[in-house]
Amino acid sequence: MTATVNPTGRSRIKKKPAHIVIVSSEISPFAKTGGLGDVVGSLPVALERLGIRISLVMPAYRSVLQGDYNLEEAGIDFSVAISYRKEEGTVLKTKLGRAIPVYFIRADKYFDRENLYNTDGADYPDNAERFVFFSRAALELLRHDPPTILHANDWQTALAVVFLKAQPELYPELSATKTLFTIHNLGYQGLFWNLDWHLLNLDWRYFTHRCLEYYNNINFLKGGIALADKLTTVSPAYAREIQTPEFGFGLDGILHERAGDLTGILNGIDYKDWNPETDGCLPQTYSVDDLTGKAMCKKALQKEYGLEVDSETPLIGWVSRLTSQKGCDLLESATDSILSKKCQFVMLGTGDKQYTELFSRLPEEYPGRVGVHIGFDDELVHKVFAGADFLLIPSRYEPCGLTQIQGLRYGTPSIVRAVGGLKDTIEEFKPGDGTGTGFLFNTFDVQDFIAAIERALDCFNRKDEWTTLVKNAMRMDYSWKKSARMYKELYKKMAVAP
Repeated sequence: MTATVNPTGRSRIKKKPAHIVIVSSEISPFAKTGGLGDVVGSLPVALERLGIRISLVMPAYRSVLQGDYNLEEAGIDFSVAISYRKEEGTVLKTKLGRAIPVYFIRADKYFDRENLYNTDGADYPDNAERFVFFSRAALELLRHDPPTILHANDWQTALAVVFLKAQPELYPELSATKTLFTIHNLGYQGLFWNLDWHLLNLDWRYFTHRCLEYYNNINFLKGGIALADKLTTVSPAYAREIQTPEFGFGLDGILHERAGDLTGILNGIDYKDWNPETDGCLPQTYSVDDLTGKAMCKKALQKEYGLEVDSETPLIGWVSRLTSQKGCDLLESATDSILSKKCQFVMLGTGDKQYTELFSRLPEEYPGRVGVHIGFDDELVHKVFAGADFLLIPSRYEPCGLTQIQGLRYGTPSIVRAVGGLKDTIEEFKPGDGTGTGFLFNTFDVQDFIAAIERALDCFNRKDEWTTLVKNAMRMDYSWKKSARMYKELYKKMAVAP
């Protein structure tokens, strides 16, 4: 703080504006494997528009080093203790948004690799060491400009919270820094065997069920949950669900204990990136007042996937990882029943080998009616959102989900299981009064899933109702405006808390 003099001549304390540092293993466009990267790439831009001073920290992966990101040397070198040795690193920097500093922790032995976390379907065997290093390195970086709040995300950065809280004597410059920890997906916890404990250089008293120990393993995520000042997760419904045995993945007890510090804030999307009126990926743009272009997008998508071009046949889309969490086993069980109806199906995604092989065979079994693209193609994602009539999201659990929000923006309602953020963002369409934005089913059951699809197909055949549904979807606002303000208020409360 600095002292100033007001017109009356009295001394007045000028408070230094809060500085938020978000630490994440993924930030779009630099590197991402899913929703974490999208969120940490777009939320800070929305926060910057609200006048918040914010900085970002992530690893310097190969995608960063080889990308066209105008990287500069930050002039910061450091070493951190890993087990009984020192590991060195340096810092690169660039900008995001108008002027958000993005710092990259460079240590090529850890991060200059083809993928972020795994190769050939198996996790890198040194993932524990890689993210111990990253968490320590982030704290070394923060010494140079201590933040008001350190905002960590998921298991890969949870140890930054743990190290700061457990070893404050190592980071005296950060003694006033508060910590916020966001859980994006409780199903991924950073579990490692206890023989890796030496990498952390922590006292064994932190290897307990109250902190990092989990069935005699080390649980990085649990440490962040236990020691952060405040916790958030990515939707209100998910915040409630993870305190139950069904959705808590073994951590429901500690989450229930910390319920008073846990807030569910719904993820949003950047409407500049997701806008059917301006989207350069689409063969023709459209708006809620003129849906002509959406029909053209459907025709183009049918051609691209090699399907019969027919505007009267409902086109169902899937844009997601191919995993059991996303309900692939439910889709497998329901496929024959779904395709016995008058409809077409297109898939875009990659994931578990059993599902990629299974779904890759569908175009041969249903020629002209099914198209499958295994892999990730950002342009094709936009085309599916615009050209499909529905999206399928039959998740076992879904912390928030961005697909259904993006689909709403493009007038493509989703058929979803009523869990997590899906339940928070999709309302069952009611033909009688014309309200609602999609179709929901409650139990993870094939018959309930098929019944929801049948309701959607029936609606498609009643064109007035269908148009109402499409326009309802497009009028929803799930941009970052509201959610960013909620984060701003949380940061403000944390900054003034004792």
